[in-house]
Amino acid sequence: MNKGVLIAGTVMTALAAAAGGTWWMGYPAYSAAGPDEAASASTAQTTAEDQTPLPIPPVPPRIAEGADYDRCLSMLNADPAGAYAFADAWIATGGGEGAVHCLALADVAQGDVETGAEAMDKLAGSSKAPATARAAVYGQAGQAWLMARAPDRAFASATLALSLTPDDPDLLIDRSIASANLDRYQDALDDLTRALDLDPRRPDALVFRSSAWRHLDQPDLARDDIDRALAQDPDNADALLERGILLQRRGDREGARQDWERAMALAPDTATADLAQQNLQLLEAGPDRR
Repeated sequence: MNKGVLIAGTVMTALAAAAGGTWWMGYPAYSAAGPDEAASASTAQTTAEDQTPLPIPPVPPRIAEGADYDRCLSMLNADPAGAYAFADAWIATGGGEGAVHCLALADVAQGDVETGAEAMDKLAGSSKAPATARAAVYGQAGQAWLMARAPDRAFASATLALSLTPDDPDLLIDRSIASANLDRYQDALDDLTRALDLDPRRPDALVFRSSAWRHLDQPDLARDDIDRALAQDPDNADALLERGILLQRRGDREGARQDWERAMALAPDTATADLAQQNLQLLEAGPDRR
C-alpha cells in the first residue's frame, strides 16, 4: 500500500511552557494522504518553507539565567536579526551558554535551521546545566532537524533528550514524529503508547497514533484513537483531517467531506487546512484510488 507523504505542519506561535515541553508545535505530522493518497511531497515541503520559524520566548527550562539571556530571548519574537547580533556580540564578551543558546535559536528563527540545530546539539552535549534543561535543548534541536527535513538527526536528538528525561511525553511525541518521517511506524506507535500511558489526555498523541495505526493497516484501532481524540477535543482540526481520511477509506465520501470542511473552518490559513483542501479537491476529482 502507498503510505502517502508527510505533511509539513504549520509552525505555530503557541509554546509549551512546562519543563521539558515541546517548543516547536505542528512540525511534520504523520500523513498528508487524501482520497487517493496522492498529495505531493513538493507541496508539503513548500508549506514548510513558507512558514516563519518559531520565535522562542523566555520560559523554563532554561540553559542559563540572567538579564542578558532574558533580553536576547525576548528579542526573538519581533527581531530575530537583532537577537542574533546581540548574542554574537555577547559571545565575544564571554556570554557563555546563554549566548550560544540564543544565537542558535536566532539562526533557526532566521531560517538557518541546520546551523541552529547543530549548535543546540553541541550545547546540550557539553552543558553543565541540569538534565531537564539539557533535554529541552536537545528537544529544540530535534524539532529544528524536523524543520530541516532531517528526521534521522531529529530522531537522534530526541533519543539523547529522552536519555536525560525518559518520562517526558512531549519528547516521546517528538521522537515518534521523527520515526514516522522515517516510515518507522511501529517505533512511532511504541513511543506514542508510552506517551499516552504517562499522559492519557493528549489528543495530539492520539491523532498521531491513529495515523500510525492507519499506516500499519489497522483501521479499527486508528478509528478508536481518533474517536478518543475528538472526545477530548471536538474542535481538533488535525483529528478531523485524519478522521476524514479514515471515513473516505471506508467509502463514506460525505462524512469525509464534512470533516475536511470543518477542519478548514476551524484552522484557516494553516497546513491542516491546506491538506484538507487538497483532499477535497481529490475527492471531487474522483473516482477514488487506493
